[in-house]
Amino acid sequence: MIENILLADSGIGNTRDMMKALMRIPRIERSRLTILHVVPPQSGAAAMTQAWEAGGRTLAEAVSALNLNPAQVNAVLREGEPKDVVGKVADEIDADLVVMGSRGLKGLKAILGNSVSQYVFQLSSRPMLLVKDDLYSIQAIKRILIAIDKSDSAKQSLQVGIDLARDIEGSEIILVHSVSKLNAKLEEVVRDSPENDPVLADAITKVRRMGIKYRCVAPQGKPGTRICELVDDLNVSLLILGSPDRRPSIAKGMPDLDRLLGESLSDYVRVYANCPVLLTRIDA
Repeated sequence: MIENILLADSGIGNTRDMMKALMRIPRIERSRLTILHVVPPQSGAAAMTQAWEAGGRTLAEAVSALNLNPAQVNAVLREGEPKDVVGKVADEIDADLVVMGSRGLKGLKAILGNSVSQYVFQLSSRPMLLVKDDLYSIQAIKRILIAIDKSDSAKQSLQVGIDLARDIEGSEIILVHSVSKLNAKLEEVVRDSPENDPVLADAITKVRRMGIKYRCVAPQGKPGTRICELVDDLNVSLLILGSPDRRPSIAKGMPDLDRLLGESLSDYVRVYANCPVLLTRIDA
């Protein structure tokens, strides 16, 4: 259940529109929202004063734009490196979801471009909703695509998707499992009738039980590429994907390099999907 949301608001991008869309969902509309704006360190007292004043205005604009019950909103202004402060505040408030903007940078560009969303995504174990700054407009959440496999993080994604969709009038869940790694005989059966995919069986049962409209898709080819194509073809408004924390304890303070370099499915869709991407997280 999503009851405590952290919105990292930089003053640009689509995160406020995303929050408006989220707050229209019955399961979310009563959630507590913390809006965070981070003022980067400045050289000199005058510059710091100006930055704080500008940050205060950004926060006030965000609160006004969302037009929520004041009792639901906590505005927080902090100084520091945004990529460090966002994760720290998320832990302080025990956020169930972190909403951030993203420039959609990939691999080394994200590292060299000092991508805040990429850094927080790598080092946080909390669910994150990443919203590209300028590549698409935010739709009302109706059609939710959920990537399914046998992992615990995929089960978590399914539960989040059901919790969101169950109270949205006219919602639809799209269950997707790539068949590229199945044996040839089963692959042929699943390709012709995706509902026969054994990996989707439990998900289908749970969605049916809740009375949610659904469809199943069994794409062939590279999972990341096909998922992003489905987002466009099916006019998906939200993509939910499990992103398990695979780092050993000793490496919790360091980014996972293969993911930073774009080798994981979650990193691929974060960059290329033309809709908001909700990454559910389960510690390994």
